Amino acid sequence: MEPAWALQDAKNRFSAVVDRALTTGPQWVTRHGKDAVVVVAAAEFRRVTQPRGGLAAFFRRSPLRGVKLDLTRSRDPGRQVDL
Repeated sequence: MEPAWALQDAKNRFSAVVDRALTTGPQWVTRHGKDAVVVVAAAEFRRVTQPRGGLAAFFRRSPLRGVKLDLTRSRDPGRQVDL
């Protein structure tokens, strides 16, 4: 990981933070010495947040594909509740 920007420095040099995010990759910003946010290029954000295929493709990629599930509903009426 690249050295992080302290929040005050990131605010003062926001253009530099954006330029580095576009040219060298994600820029970490800390608040009170702890990771707070990451500034990333819009293209990278779209790439990692865009869904890959539809619901059917999601289920095809599932590690549970082919596993038999017991989806029968229990006939147990549950517990008696006094109202």
